[in-house]
Amino acid sequence: MTERTRDTPDATENEERTDGYVPLRSYGAIGDGRTVALIARDGRIDWLPIPAMDSPPVFASIVDAEHGGHVALRPVEDDSEVSRAYMPGTNVLVTTWTTPSGKVTVTDAMVTGVAGRLPWAEVARCVQGVEGTVEMEWAVVPGTLLNTAEPKRLDTGNGTVIGIDGVTIAIVEQGFDPVHDDGPRFSGRFVTAEDSKHILTIVGTHDEPIFMPQPENALAAMDRTIANWEAWSEEFSYDGPWSEAVQRSALALKLLIYAPTGAIAAAPTTSLPEDRTGGKNWDYRFAWVRDLSYTVHALARFGLREETHAAVSWVMRTIAEHDEGMPIFYGLDGSKTDSVEERDVPGWNGIGPVTIGNRAGDQLQLGVWGDVFAILQQYVRAGNVLDRKTAAVLQRLADDACHRWEEADSGMWELEDTQHYVTSKIGCWQALDAAVELHDAGMIDGPRDKWIENRELIEQWVSDNGWDEERGHYVMYPGSDALDTSILLHAMSAFDRGPRMQSTIRAIEEQLQRGPLVYRYSGIEDEESPFVACSFWLAAAMACTGRLDDARTLMDEMVDQANDVGIFSEMISEDGAFMGNIPQGLSHLALIQAALTIEEVAADGA
Repeated sequence: MTERTRDTPDATENEERTDGYVPLRSYGAIGDGRTVALIARDGRIDWLPIPAMDSPPVFASIVDAEHGGHVALRPVEDDSEVSRAYMPGTNVLVTTWTTPSGKVTVTDAMVTGVAGRLPWAEVARCVQGVEGTVEMEWAVVPGTLLNTAEPKRLDTGNGTVIGIDGVTIAIVEQGFDPVHDDGPRFSGRFVTAEDSKHILTIVGTHDEPIFMPQPENALAAMDRTIANWEAWSEEFSYDGPWSEAVQRSALALKLLIYAPTGAIAAAPTTSLPEDRTGGKNWDYRFAWVRDLSYTVHALARFGLREETHAAVSWVMRTIAEHDEGMPIFYGLDGSKTDSVEERDVPGWNGIGPVTIGNRAGDQLQLGVWGDVFAILQQYVRAGNVLDRKTAAVLQRLADDACHRWEEADSGMWELEDTQHYVTSKIGCWQALDAAVELHDAGMIDGPRDKWIENRELIEQWVSDNGWDEERGHYVMYPGSDALDTSILLHAMSAFDRGPRMQSTIRAIEEQLQRGPLVYRYSGIEDEESPFVACSFWLAAAMACTGRLDDARTLMDEMVDQANDVGIFSEMISEDGAFMGNIPQGLSHLALIQAALTIEEVAADGA
């Protein structure tokens, strides 16, 4: 690894709450295959939708510090030191607090069952005394579902239960007495001793009865959850460079796989801002076809069969069910929507708006054709076979690519300004190139000659319209002098690894790179922060064009940009602050993609 530079963030940076908020770099994530909780370094759960990632968040103080709700757990003493790490091979987070009087650990997990994901959401927080004594304080403060409902305590006569609209949560504890009841808020203090154990469990359902676990079973449930994660990681196969970061990224992606359908969320959060000026806050709790394409490549490479098959089956089934063009994303349940609602809450650090839904669903993005074919191409290359319905859908999509590649679209970056984006055309080229390969493998039928003809027409169009001879780089669209880092993906797709791509890479380094960080395209520097995935794409493209040493150096620098537990957000500002939704699937996918590409290129050249 390279030495840390001045711009490399320090995992021990000051993360005190300001007006109730902490830096986004502070968050670790736990999940159960349906929902995800975010936990800050100070021990607070600031985000948890129940029962699914796209459900209303019962705890949402990450975007509404005053009324969003949280679960706090930390030592009373202000001069406590904190360190944390995931248990190896798991998404179980262990935080260690050291105070003048003692040491304690808090182990956080979303509990899984004997057969995998539970039918309800269950967060377990196990406090274990290590040395001396530590006075701990805790609170469970349900929120207002982003200012749409009021939590109320339910008098059930069978434990502590709270209702918020259709969501029901129960608090089950052992050793957390006495409990102070202030309406729907519950809080208290307790003291640990060496080898002591205290347990707080929060269970949640939506429009369902609620199961009340026995507190004495919580430790067994935690052990079972750890074992389940370890069993999954044992199936994970990668021992190449940056193996620790690659495995952590794979585990982060596993959190984003929505087990009920096989869909893969872009991120488990909404409206975390891409820039401190606000306005660019999006809901990422949807399944982007593009992200799924990259995920399938990674999962197949790691030998993970079940998730690969589920993702491939979900995307093809969903496309076939809608049968009207090519949406760029779907709801996690396979639905389509482009409605957006704003919630009357302040947003992280007061930077709004906070939105539910995403307007980009009805855009035309031609690059998605390439993404879909890349998914099935990888699936077949791994030795699998396509069914006839899937083959028929792919044949139709290949024909669509022939008819539509000449249209203007919104590009990979979902821009309102429709243009003839160069990488969109190359996406159609990628689709047709894969279609010919699948045809030759006997997997799909169709007009092979027509596909080849249009593939060649696209190559000629890009050569004639996408290259700026004077500036020496590919442009974003004809008539523009802007650079677009999405071109880097097509060093990996093998559209171009020659002098033109090499020259474009150098131009991106000169114009869009700041230290290890890279902006998405020219002119965006004043609107948002550098985009994490772009840096990893740059490293991969360097490798593809023969610059292995430079690729490795950039990878080392970017791996060090993760937070203290290996998590990445969507963007990182030039001062090292995380921006955008977190954990961001595309960031972790790009890290994996770059590591695999560098390893494969190095092996081919050995």
